[in-house]
Amino acid sequence: MAKKAAKEKDSKETPLMKQYNAIKAKHPGALLLFRVGDFYETFGEDAVIASKVLDIVLTKRANGSASHIELAGFPHHSMDSYLPRLVRAGYRVAICDQLEDPKTVKGIVKRGVTELVTPGLSFNDNVLERSRNNYLASVHFGKEELGISFLDLSTGEFLTSCGQPEYIDKLIQSFRPSEIIYSKGCRKKFAEQFEPDCTTYTPEDWVFQYDYAYECLTKHFGTSSLKGFGIENLPEGIVAAGAVLHYLQETEHHDMKHIAQISRIEEDHYVWLDKFTIRNLELIYPQQPDGIPLIQILDQTVTPMGARQLKRWAVLPLKDLVAIRERLDVVESFTRNGELLQELLQSLRHIGDVERLISKVAVGRINPREMLQLKKALKNTLPVKELLAGCDIKPLQKLADQLNPCQFLLDKIEEELQDEVPLVSNQGGMMRSGIDAALDELRKIAYSGKDYLLQIQKREVERTGISSLKIAYNKVFGYYLEVTNSHKDKVPQDWIRKQTLVNAERYITEELKVYEEKIINAESEINTIEQRLFLELVQAASEYVTHIQQNARTLATIDCLSSFAAIALKNRYVRPEVNESYALDIEDGRHPVIERQLPVGEPYVPNDVFLDKEEQQIMIITGPNMAGKSALLRQTALIVLMAQMGSFVPAKRAQLGLIDKVFTRVGASDNLSKGESTFMVEMIETASILNNLSDRSLVLMDEIGRGTSTYDGVSIAWSIVEFLHNHEKFRAKTLFATHYHELNQLSEDFSRIRNFNVSVKEVGDKVIFMRKLKEGGSEHSFGIHVAQMAGMPNKVVIRANEIMHHLEKDKIKDGNKKKLQEVPKNNFQLNLFEADPRFKEVEKVLQETDINIISPVEALLKLNEIKKMMEPAEKK
Repeated sequence: MAKKAAKEKDSKETPLMKQYNAIKAKHPGALLLFRVGDFYETFGEDAVIASKVLDIVLTKRANGSASHIELAGFPHHSMDSYLPRLVRAGYRVAICDQLEDPKTVKGIVKRGVTELVTPGLSFNDNVLERSRNNYLASVHFGKEELGISFLDLSTGEFLTSCGQPEYIDKLIQSFRPSEIIYSKGCRKKFAEQFEPDCTTYTPEDWVFQYDYAYECLTKHFGTSSLKGFGIENLPEGIVAAGAVLHYLQETEHHDMKHIAQISRIEEDHYVWLDKFTIRNLELIYPQQPDGIPLIQILDQTVTPMGARQLKRWAVLPLKDLVAIRERLDVVESFTRNGELLQELLQSLRHIGDVERLISKVAVGRINPREMLQLKKALKNTLPVKELLAGCDIKPLQKLADQLNPCQFLLDKIEEELQDEVPLVSNQGGMMRSGIDAALDELRKIAYSGKDYLLQIQKREVERTGISSLKIAYNKVFGYYLEVTNSHKDKVPQDWIRKQTLVNAERYITEELKVYEEKIINAESEINTIEQRLFLELVQAASEYVTHIQQNARTLATIDCLSSFAAIALKNRYVRPEVNESYALDIEDGRHPVIERQLPVGEPYVPNDVFLDKEEQQIMIITGPNMAGKSALLRQTALIVLMAQMGSFVPAKRAQLGLIDKVFTRVGASDNLSKGESTFMVEMIETASILNNLSDRSLVLMDEIGRGTSTYDGVSIAWSIVEFLHNHEKFRAKTLFATHYHELNQLSEDFSRIRNFNVSVKEVGDKVIFMRKLKEGGSEHSFGIHVAQMAGMPNKVVIRANEIMHHLEKDKIKDGNKKKLQEVPKNNFQLNLFEADPRFKEVEKVLQETDINIISPVEALLKLNEIKKMMEPAEKK
């Protein structure tokens, strides 16, 4: 019965819809753009989605004798504007094209999916962001470890690594992939471990098998093993990377020779930054919508490759002292030679995105205008190489050596491609004269036609005596002779009449028809030859893919280091001394982001920070809220990270012992989706720090324990500081900001703990934040003053002050026992009002007075009035 029903359905469907349904069945998870003539059409559910996302009209069409089906489409030339909107909305889009010329086919045109575009796989410039990598990530759940792989299809960058879930989560946070694939059978595990802010896709489980993955990789790279890439002993990473290559095949990406190598992300080479630290320090993305991340200050790059690389440097600071110093040497050279820096930037500005251009060459998707841009990039690479080669500093000469001039390719593009070319290669007018004899001959025929037609016209005028004779062209008749009615009796017998107008007649001749055919054929052949020559040029360029990819990486490095030099000069940064000691000594350090946001003329208040293993391992910093404790913590971490990226730092002087891990616990937010409170999130992040310490760690903790009761909070904070000081293996350098003044006691009990406070100045009932770090603990939090500054109603502020004074008095009297039950009640004044009639009058005056809006003078007058009310009757 089922077969019969299917047969009946088939008989009802139109041939076109049969073809559509067959192709759609092969790509059920993708939105299918089906080419019909000059339009890309979507049908059924796809049409409903497309109409909403693209804001195009949703209609219906008849499907044979079957029911009507939804339809939405757009012109094929609008693909570049509509496709990005679908991909950015998170959809996988299968592009189904006509595989043969409809003019040469009877019946249904052969169609097939030529590309499946996903959020993580695209070459389209409108889908890609210029300054950001577009990574596809693959996660494999192994028995003991997880494997991960990242591919940027647009640049050919292919990376892999493996590790514990925390490390994999950290890499996902750092690389921010646009799409993640993982095994269908691991959906539950993935949901428990990760919360990615991107599209996910789940291939079948068999794709994530070691033998299959190993074969995919060796076949792609044409090698017998993976030892040359340094990933042979990375089984989980191999599986994740193999799944990426399978996914490329599944999405119709077959010729991928620009993916020429795979690299291992070496965990040991980079500073450990957990996902909390990357988020808390706002390295790449701000936590608030109007916030400014560090990268926005550091990024003065002038090439897209440089901008993308700088983001990677920001989340992967170096631990290799030699590499750090090499970067700093280059930055110092640029800061000392401003002329060299400006000349380099001038050339770099004209290079464009050569990394993505050469990827398009490799897959045959480059258009003529992009080929001209490639020529421009090669041309401007030469002066960069010459400038660096002429320097006497080894790191600069090393960078120069890594640049390949690709002179043959540059000359070939220069010789063959016109200076102005069309956007697409089938429009002609791309190739220069003199490179192909047949092309030159055909151009003579096609483009010298005007002279030839004038000769015919002149000859026929002389032969017939028709002085007003003219030769013209239209698409219906081609070339024709037009004769006014007054001369039509002079028309020769061999002319063939084609059209009669009101005032004239139109004729054709055998000579014109032959010439017309010759021109049309010539134009067609010209386009064919030009396309062939352009494809040969692309093929020649594809031989240089590896060289130009290397150029792109080197140019990106030069661009990043130039950017560091530019901001160092602009923002008065100094070269840090990074060494193998365990001390961290910063003099007059500043916060690189906050100092750029201050009003004009307001200086940033710098501070000194010193930490080491022997004398001052932990700094406990007290002081009121808003005084700048959090800024001090963050600026210390940012100075360390900037130094280990290879950048100069905002300080008067900085001597920094190499840091291998940076942990921050600053700020907190609820994770309601997982049922976790602020305090729970705080404790999870703190536990992660305490369980992953090392001797070279930098730990920054801000207001630990504030999410619970005072007693619990003080106890937890106290215990954490003790743990950090007494750790059996490691003496992690720690900045511990707190509002629990009780912790000042710790400096008396432990030798490597010191108390500091961010100073304030009290003027009357107000406080002025000095933002200067001083030795010694602070006894007050000034929280009530901050509440007053925030605009809290005066009634609340006055009452809070009253309670605080009682508690402080009580604390002095009874040690640490705070008898909250003895806090003076808020309504005790009312008992007085009941005792004496005069107080009734006072009560009435007070109730009618709004202390939130009363001026100081009015308050004094009101107080005088109340005083007179309270005077005994005999005095009045």
